[in-house]
Order: sequence, then structure tokens, then C-alpha cells
Amino acid sequence: MKHFGISQWIDLVRGLVPEAEALAMRNHLVEGCSECNELARFCHQLSSICVSAAQHPAPEWVVRSAKAMFPGHTQPKRRGAFRIPVELIYDSFLAAAPVGLRAPWQVGWQALYRAGDCSLDLRVEPELASTRAAVIGQISNHILPNGNVDGLPVCLKADKLVVAETRSNQFREFQMEYEQRRNLQLCVYLENGTKSFEVPLKKLAADDVSGTDNLGLISGRPS
Repeated sequence: MKHFGISQWIDLVRGLVPEAEALAMRNHLVEGCSECNELARFCHQLSSICVSAAQHPAPEWVVRSAKAMFPGHTQPKRRGAFRIPVELIYDSFLAAAPVGLRAPWQVGWQALYRAGDCSLDLRVEPELASTRAAVIGQISNHILPNGNVDGLPVCLKADKLVVAETRSNQFREFQMEYEQRRNLQLCVYLENGTKSFEVPLKKLAADDVSGTDNLGLISGRPS
């Protein structure tokens, strides 16, 4: 007695099997093959679950968190890609303290960068008593302020390893959660990857989060 494999039953459920082969498979089930009946029933249930799940897409924050948990490798750079020079315009750690205060109290870090026609407004917010943090940013174009900059790829890299990645939304904003480490670079890709710029991210959380003296978190200074 000829049996059919799971890939054939999956194709039958999806309607991808030629009619002659489909008829032979159904006749095989009618003949009472318990092994193939079990496979066919499993494939039918799997297809129903997949169709039902497709009607409820995962929220954007769930997808973003999942990508942050399972880092991948950067895609090969395209030939002719141009790295745009970056200028630091504002750094909250370098801002002068108000008169009468020894140092400003701040938990996060905020910075503004200029790269060609674009500017990048960044804020890093660490989780208390944790080495994790969130980076929130907004990209703007000074030449085309109303131009389409949504869907721009943005990623965090540690050397060649992608720690987290996302895309800008319709408001030119993006957000990523990640595990903090030293020498992190935030990369923004423009014009279908033909141009890009990178900026460093400060590490704010203390190395030992189990103790009570987490100066890197309390004062806002990088550890």
C-alpha cells in the first residue's frame, strides 16, 4: 500500500495538489489507512490554526521585542553605499547644571545629531536595577520636512552583530529595547540602503545591578 508524506497532505489541504493526485489521496483515506488518516487530520488542524492566527497579527511592540531577543547578523552592505558624517549638536550630559545645583538629576540620556540633510533626536531610558534599556528616536529631514521617511531601517550593532532592529513609523519615530553593552552603535539607513550614518549609544546601567549603589542610574552618568 502506497503512503503519502506530510508535505503532500499539507499541499492537499492548501489546494496545491493536482486533481488526479488529490483524488488518489482521498481514495487512499477511504481505504482506511490509519497512518495517513492521522497525518491528514493533523495537517487539516494545522491549516485551520494558521488561517485563524493570520487574522490576528502580532502587535508591533511584540515583534520589536522578539527581534531584540533574537539578534541576527547585519546584511552585507551594498556597493557604493555612502557613510554620512555625523555632528553632535546636543548632549544632555554636557548641558550646564542650573545655578545652585551641583549636578542635574537625570535618569536617561538625550542627544541630537546632524547627518547631512537629516537630524536624529535620541533618548535612552535604562530600566532601574537592570542592564536593559530602551532607545527612542525621531528622524527629520531639513530639506524635505514633509518627505516620506517612514519605514527607514534602524538597528543597533555591536561590531558586526545586530542587537536590535526596527523601522521608523509614519511619524518618523522608532523605539527599540535592548540589553546594554559597551561600544553600541545605532545605524540609520537612507535611500534604500545607499546612504547611512551611525551614532554611538551611551551605556547607562551600572555593571552590578544587584547592589544599592547604582550611580550610573541615579545620577544619569554613563558607567
